[in-house]
Amino acid sequence: MKLLRHGARGAEKPGLLHSDGTIRDLSGLVPDLAGETLHPEGIAKIAALDPDGLPVVEGNPRLGPPIAGTGKFICIGLNYSDHAAETGATVPPEPIIFMKASSAICGPNDPIVIPRGSEKTDWEVELAVVIGKPAKYVSEDEAMDHVAGYAITNDVSERAFQAERAGQWTKGKSCDNFGQIGPWLVTPDEVPDPQALKMWLTVDGETMQDGSTETMVYGVRFLVSYLSQFMTLHPGDVISTGTPPGVGLGMSPQRFLKPGEVVELGIEGLGRQRQDVVADA
Repeated sequence: MKLLRHGARGAEKPGLLHSDGTIRDLSGLVPDLAGETLHPEGIAKIAALDPDGLPVVEGNPRLGPPIAGTGKFICIGLNYSDHAAETGATVPPEPIIFMKASSAICGPNDPIVIPRGSEKTDWEVELAVVIGKPAKYVSEDEAMDHVAGYAITNDVSERAFQAERAGQWTKGKSCDNFGQIGPWLVTPDEVPDPQALKMWLTVDGETMQDGSTETMVYGVRFLVSYLSQFMTLHPGDVISTGTPPGVGLGMSPQRFLKPGEVVELGIEGLGRQRQDVVADA
């Protein structure tokens, strides 16, 4: 099942993607794709509905992030062995964890906004794991029971802010529109193996990233369990699991985004995103 949110920013309504390609509205049945709706019981209730009987959303509405109420946007750094190699880093002995501000979250096709003073705005296609049931001190065997589904995220990063100025990575990761999520939340029944998904990203049609989640160092099951040892994971929390090689930082010469370019990215079975690159006002 592919769940989504449609409508103007800040006024999105819940919906689902029908097998016929139409968007069907869920707003008369669930308040939003957040909280208890993301629990296994909530997802099961939606799955039991007959999509043919749901209202069709006409036209071509904007898609928002497919989940609401995200309290934590947790990112994992250097989690692909081949990406670590391209940046000259070694694979860490434990996952590198950093936070991305939830205010960075936007829809899958909303623009990438280059912030004022930016010199090195970069791209990162990543698999996002969305929590559906609270997780605290869960084992790896239990971890997948707490996953509501998967989505694509673009972990947009300003490398100069991130690494060349004092402090931690957060300020280089949290600018407005630095966290496109979607187009949909794909439930686990449609993703039998999250560690075997092809992923790609292009800039103006040129392939930059062409990888697979199979080179992930710390997999989904491990990450959910690991993070739950340090903090309770709540419904709607997002874990962005790292990126394969091909980021601008790792190129020689390095390449970064410019206004007027177009970024497209996708993950097998999870859809695709398209973003215009614009300068902040």
